[in-house]
Amino acid sequence: MRAAINQKLIEMGERERLKELLRAKLIECGWRDQLKALCKEVIKEKGIENVTVEDLVAGVTPKGRALVPDSVKKELLQRIRAFLAQHST
Repeated sequence: MRAAINQKLIEMGERERLKELLRAKLIECGWRDQLKALCKEVIKEKGIENVTVEDLVAGVTPKGRALVPDSVKKELLQRIRAFLAQHST
């Protein structure tokens, strides 16, 4: 079911529009700045020479997901539901 929904979003170009909306909302609410600060924190703890991209992603991803405001999640979910209702077959 999830794969079918994702395929439909891709085919209709809605996935890219949703990604752009998400980027804009995350910047607007300050999430991007918070994530940047988290990255700096991980780099400071491990040292610039000792941190890999994988370390950075592993250290920041759970916190980054938790920092996404509920209002942003709800808006995206509403848009996906509206898209599916409009394009259901």
